[in-house]
Amino acid sequence: MNTTHPQAWLPAVSSVSPQIRFWLQDRGSLTRRIQERCEQFYVEPVFQQLTRIYGDEWIKMKVRSDELAMVREVYLYCCDKPVVFAHSVIPRPGLRGAWRALSGLGNRSLGSMLFRNPRIKRTPLEFKKIGSGHFLYDRAVTRLTTLPAHLWARRSLFTLQGQSILVTEVFLPDILDLKL
Repeated sequence: MNTTHPQAWLPAVSSVSPQIRFWLQDRGSLTRRIQERCEQFYVEPVFQQLTRIYGDEWIKMKVRSDELAMVREVYLYCCDKPVVFAHSVIPRPGLRGAWRALSGLGNRSLGSMLFRNPRIKRTPLEFKKIGSGHFLYDRAVTRLTTLPAHLWARRSLFTLQGQSILVTEVFLPDILDLKL
């Protein structure tokens, strides 16, 4: 894969402010980091369905292009402001195996479960600057009143018992209002 291609996910970020760099590069629980800086944190689920996934996702997860996966999308809120849009993908076999408990998360954060289990391993983060026309951008901005020119996203695989879940987090503009 050519990492210089404008559509590629990158192993590092460049030309970003220190504030967004802090959020992008932190490998700990994003939920916990937001909760530490927010008086009222909550998760709003907006989509959960067994569906086909996007090309770069099935390639990353090493599944067939016609294979269905559970896609879950939520917004993480600080008070009344959405600060992160999260998009998670679990291939169908994982729903019967290592990740079976995830289908019933409801308004609970996925991160709160992932970081509690020391057997869950995380791959290195990948980063991407996304704009209008990218499926993640278009889905993430539906709760925003003003549309930014671009957003930063990061993703990584979490693996348990040989089964993976791909977690992508899109950072919304109000994340920068949270104190570092």
